[in-house]
This record gives sequence, C-alpha cells and structure tokens, in this order.
Amino acid sequence: MIVVMGATGATGNALLHSLRTLDVPVRALTRTPHTPIPGTTGAHRPPVEVRYADATDPHSLRAAFKGADQLFLAMANGPAQVELETGVIDMATDAGIGHIVKISAPAAEPDSPVAVSRGHHAVEEHLRAAGPTHTILRPYAFTQNLLHLAPAVAQGVILGTTGDAPCNYVDCRDIGDVAAAALTRPEIAGHTYTLTGPEALSSPEIAARLSAVTGRPIRYVDLTPAELRDNLVREAHMPAWLADHVTEIQQLTVTRPETPTTTVVDVLGRPPRSVDAFLQEHRAHFRR
Repeated sequence: MIVVMGATGATGNALLHSLRTLDVPVRALTRTPHTPIPGTTGAHRPPVEVRYADATDPHSLRAAFKGADQLFLAMANGPAQVELETGVIDMATDAGIGHIVKISAPAAEPDSPVAVSRGHHAVEEHLRAAGPTHTILRPYAFTQNLLHLAPAVAQGVILGTTGDAPCNYVDCRDIGDVAAAALTRPEIAGHTYTLTGPEALSSPEIAARLSAVTGRPIRYVDLTPAELRDNLVREAHMPAWLADHVTEIQQLTVTRPETPTTTVVDVLGRPPRSVDAFLQEHRAHFRR
C-alpha cells in the first residue's frame, strides 16, 4: 500500500494518476475527504482509497498509515513546514512504513539564501536520521505555476526580478511519473533526484512565448527585489513569508545560474514535457 500525502496538490495528484496506470494499491490522504479528488475514480481502473488525515492530528495519521508500506510526502510550503513534516516522518516510521519519497527543493542546503530551502534541508536531515529508505525529489519551478500569470498576461505585462537569467521549469506530471518510479521500482529508490524540464528559459523568453500563444504582445518588466516583494504583498495579496520566498527564489536564479538536468529521461526513458507544449495545452487559459 502506497500512501499519498498531499493528494490534492499538483504533484500529489499527478502521482495518483501515474500510480493508477500501474494498478498498484494507493491510499490518498486529504483534510476534506468528502470533496472529490481528481484522478481517484473512473477510467476503468479500481478507485483510490481516500482517507482523512491532517498533519496536526496524530490520531488521524496513525489511522491513515496503518498497514501502509510506502509514503509520498508533499506538503505546501509554509512557516510550520519543518515541524509538520518531521512529525509526519516520525509517525510514518513508528507505523512501520519502510520507504518515504519526499518532495524537497533544489537549494536544500543549511546555508541556502532561501528560507524555505533551509527548511527542506532540515527535513531531509531528519528523514535520513529516522531510518527508513528514503528518496528525495528536488524539482525546480513547476510549469503549472505559469498558469498564475494569466491575470498579468491579460494586462500584457509580467513582472519579476530575474533579468535575463535562465530558469528551470518542470511539469508536475513528470514529477509524478518519477515519484511513481521511485515507489514501484526498487532500483530507483534510495537516491536524490534533481528534476527539470528540457530547457531553462529567462523571463523575457517566457514573455515571448506567451506572446506567441496569445497572439498579443506580452512584455517582461524587471523590478528590484524590494519592488517585487512590495508588489506581491500589495497587489497579489500574498502573505509576507510567501512574498519573501518568491523574491528569494528569483534572486537565487540570478546568483546561481540554472541549467537542465537529464534526470527525467534517465529515470523514465523519455524526455520531459516542455514549456512550449504546456503553454499550447493551456492556450485557452491565457487567451481569456
């Protein structure tokens, strides 16, 4: 039995789809069990078992982990992430789960300039000390996050603070496929994988490709980090910690040039999905 924690998130839900195609037993965890989870029914495959679980509720975790062999751990970034994820790891280990696949971050280092990445490093270290076999997935920016640009695209302008620095993107469906491989192919488990798409693209290049998809000019405006953070808080109504995170990530892109890895093709034997293919797939979303 494979438990998927974060089944309603982008990577967790992509993993559900991947695992269902393999016909392996899956238990999807959610804090809202009465709300349908995409990918858990239909398609002429056995339905996914859905259970209530909350990382702040040890009783629910004990029940959710009972009888499980493996755990996929993906939680939304946030100020309490280290405390919650380490607690989940301890509960899973106590329940006898022998393999944990964790979604982490590329710059998961103790001295990373990105606070969330420092948190991921702390969780990784806790996981190593806890004892079970563990596989770490370190994806770069989700291609699906480009969908959040739609309101800005409608105004003809996207903002950032990366200048001409190239940025890696990776489709969450590729992350799900790699996670499924780690959970079903023992030779894949027990390693750390950095995941990217086939090319790194600068913000001006993203703007140009959005222009091609929408048929109208989209330009990129480069801001200072302070200007971007202020805009995210005032205009996008982001909480301060999240605005800090976005700004820190973009500045890391500038100071640490990003290049694609071959991990997806090495693990899956096929190339990763491209940004161009994703934008074409969702062109109606950007043309609204």
